[in-house]
Amino acid sequence: MPSTAVETTFGGGRRPSGQNISAHTVGVALRVTLLVLIAGLVYLATGDPVQLTWIGLLAIASIPAVFAPNQRFAAPLGRLAEVVLVGLAASSVAVAADASGSVSSGVGAAAVLPFLAVPLTAATFQERPLESAGLLSLAATTLTVAGWFTKSAGMTQLGQVGYLGVCAQWLTLSAIGAITAGAMQRAMLARRAPQPYAEATRLLTQLRQVARQLPGATLDPGSIAEHLLEELRSIGRADRSAVFAASGGGRLEVLAQNGVEGDASTRAVWETHLDADSAIADAWASQQPQVAGRTQLRTHGSLANDPVSALVVPLVAGVRTVGLVVLERDGVGGYPPNLTNRIISTAAPAALRLEAALLFDEVRSLATNEERQRLAREIHDGVAQELAMIGYGIDNAQAGLPDNVEQTAADLQELRGEVTRVITELRLSLFELRTEVDRHGGLTAAIAEFARISGNQAGLKVHLSLDETGRLPASVESELLRIAQEAITNARKHAFAANLWVVCSIDPPFASIEVSDDGQGLSDQRNQGSYGLAIMAERAERIRGRLEIRPREPSGTTVAVVIGGTTRQETRTTR
Repeated sequence: MPSTAVETTFGGGRRPSGQNISAHTVGVALRVTLLVLIAGLVYLATGDPVQLTWIGLLAIASIPAVFAPNQRFAAPLGRLAEVVLVGLAASSVAVAADASGSVSSGVGAAAVLPFLAVPLTAATFQERPLESAGLLSLAATTLTVAGWFTKSAGMTQLGQVGYLGVCAQWLTLSAIGAITAGAMQRAMLARRAPQPYAEATRLLTQLRQVARQLPGATLDPGSIAEHLLEELRSIGRADRSAVFAASGGGRLEVLAQNGVEGDASTRAVWETHLDADSAIADAWASQQPQVAGRTQLRTHGSLANDPVSALVVPLVAGVRTVGLVVLERDGVGGYPPNLTNRIISTAAPAALRLEAALLFDEVRSLATNEERQRLAREIHDGVAQELAMIGYGIDNAQAGLPDNVEQTAADLQELRGEVTRVITELRLSLFELRTEVDRHGGLTAAIAEFARISGNQAGLKVHLSLDETGRLPASVESELLRIAQEAITNARKHAFAANLWVVCSIDPPFASIEVSDDGQGLSDQRNQGSYGLAIMAERAERIRGRLEIRPREPSGTTVAVVIGGTTRQETRTTR
């Protein structure tokens, strides 16, 4: 994307990137043109080729501005040398012009002094106002001191006065030019700088366009990770493989994996701690591929003593480690150099795709959470307040009824109870909208809080069994929370139960959540909460999970969602 911020400098500003001609190139061209013109004027004023030596020295002093405009020390020293040389050259040319008699000493000095604006303006565009002021003071000092020595060089008193007058004029013009250039630059940048929301709109519009043009039209990190594993599988066999991304807290999260299955009691788990002694941690820290002779699983059973070949390839975008690819084969020497190089070259392009997907996922999560909070605020400040006012109106009407209007009072009492129920449901819906997965508390904490508050409102006795050993991707945790909320809400509203059981087991990349009640049974809940059940199924499908709805013995219903493993009932059946 072409750069939109271009600074106009005389070879002293930052070099912008883009397809347009840079301001640095323009500045260099102007500098060269000015030196050529000054050389011509000096020769016409003096007729002395020796005076052209000053032009050569100025060209040498301009080298840092041409080849190292942003260098911390070379560029300022170059500008300093230019100012000093302009002062010395002006006095020397003034003396030579006065001696030749062709022009006055002031005209001779004026042939060189226009170049003084170049280093002053360059410092201004480099956002160095103090340097520009210092250079102006140095130029005034140099020209003044040199003027005192012109008398000893044979310049007449009248010529000396003319010389000093011209120097004062060009010092003033150079100062005004530098100040004006700085003001123009600030005005241009201020006018060009977009407002935050305008910039956000532009970037999101570009993101939408890019997302529509992407191969496969996906910006899902899990799908990209699975596609990468499929690509690598076509290159060489791997008995176990996985793609990781950072999850915070010095740990990694598994985006996709192959070859690691089983139930909670037998499955193997990857080592995801970045402070562990593993090739995974070394590859993440060094950004270099790692080959190891032992498995990278944290729980590995029989693999502990078996020979294993492991290859860990970091996915690096720019200077950032975006993720890791881990491949394992049983046996020794499974990843020779030629195969390793093919895997690295195949995995490298996935880094940018994965980074884009992770960023998009984060933006989408932030936007979704913000929209939920906005809806909650609008409902709370609108419908909820109006319903509460209706309830107060019913209370006032009931209080003012005559004692003999018993039926009307009973109807109002029933209506008041219905309004109270609606307000309670509305408040619970607001709480559901506002509930999010806290990055410090975790998924199980959010589900437990929602279950306790919802259960207490409905008079349910809540039983919790929580086990969380790591974090899942933020998008997966958000979907699991919504599924659990919907299952709890269905049990509260439709089951007419006395007890609610919530069992959460989070062991990344595996997860299992079960919500059970001892209510009226499955068929009634299906009929009354069919829309909610469909939403839960869609959410489970989005995160590549499985949703189960089954009867609970001796009564009630169980809703379970599983990612990457088996449910507790399936485990009991297989055993």
